[in-house]
Amino acid sequence: MIVPSIDISHGAAVQLVGGEQQAIDAGDPRPIMERFSIVGEVAVIDIDAARGDGSNSELIGELCKLGAVRVGGGIRDAATARRWLDAGARKVIIGTAASPQLLAQLPRDRVIVALDSRDGRVLSHGWRRETDADLLPRIEQLRDLCGGFLITFVEREGLLKGTDLGRAAEVCDVAGSTPVTIAGGITTPSEIRSLDELGADAQVGMALYANEMTLAAAFAAPLHSDRVDGLWPTVVVDEGGIALGLAWSDPQSLHRAIEQRAGVYRSRSRGLWKKGETSGATQQLLRVDVDCDRDTLRFTVRQHQGFCHLGTRDCWGDDHGLGRLARRLGEISERRIPGNTIRLLDDQALLGSKLREEAAELAEASSKGEITAEAADLLYFTLVKITGAGVTLEEVTGELDRREFVTQRRPMERKG
Repeated sequence: MIVPSIDISHGAAVQLVGGEQQAIDAGDPRPIMERFSIVGEVAVIDIDAARGDGSNSELIGELCKLGAVRVGGGIRDAATARRWLDAGARKVIIGTAASPQLLAQLPRDRVIVALDSRDGRVLSHGWRRETDADLLPRIEQLRDLCGGFLITFVEREGLLKGTDLGRAAEVCDVAGSTPVTIAGGITTPSEIRSLDELGADAQVGMALYANEMTLAAAFAAPLHSDRVDGLWPTVVVDEGGIALGLAWSDPQSLHRAIEQRAGVYRSRSRGLWKKGETSGATQQLLRVDVDCDRDTLRFTVRQHQGFCHLGTRDCWGDDHGLGRLARRLGEISERRIPGNTIRLLDDQALLGSKLREEAAELAEASSKGEITAEAADLLYFTLVKITGAGVTLEEVTGELDRREFVTQRRPMERKG
């Protein structure tokens, strides 16, 4: 699959040829991150830090909040790596500093070792210095100590003349079960497909910035269909991962969906179809994923009104759980429906009192029934609190997801 990349120098997204000559200044990386993150993890590389010529850490910290990010460039010790992991980076990319001693101090599955090479020799200091290490033996040495490799063929980087599939095959063979991402010269969807067949992801920069390849075409490259019409089944889910229904996609609809960040599909009867154009039940497309067999898509959307043509939340007529309660409270707040919820929203002192009361009762509860009832009470008052503050349930669960990736935690102690 594709891993879009954002190389940053002096606060701007740039693209370099051969690691030296700047060919493109794409400006502010924030909108680029928002566009790229729809297809998954994005590699963000601090070129200045890699060269020992400054840092873009504050800016990259902002990008970590906009999507799933792999951060690289200038990470040469465990403390720096942990700071990035705790700041929200899904993974850190460590270059020539990636010794067995350093890797042993970090969570293996969240570390990618970057090996930048020119004609099979490993480079350092932002591709400016050649080391005495050969690429394949270095991979063999570190493959059991990291969660993946980023291999850049620097002699092809930025030239838009294709990557070295033969060498990529050698890399994948030596890496074994350790995931591999290939960068350098990747220009066409067919190369991404070939790399995927080898078991490698494709990190792409220049081809996207120079409009040689669209993001949708790059994402769709490994996809296939065993249907006569060539369509891909597309499972549509909400922000909480709850299935809303099944739709169908093809290259044209996928391109429009990604470009417009909307629910655009291929209807088997009506042709190209944008959800909500006539009904008002629109969708904001948040992310596209492909399944393990590369033949089914998942669209994660923010659904406005009901997904089903019958007006229900989903095509099974169901709506339940915390998500339903949160949506109901939002409706009550927006429409000012009289009742206890509005009273609580209007009286923050009362709401605070109820939160403290229910938290205390849950803490004292002992039986399964008591704990269930008190937990339900506390969850209701908690949802009222976040509704009144304009905070969504998805933002809260997103914060919990973010905390899962933190590597350094404060000891749990009683306050006061």
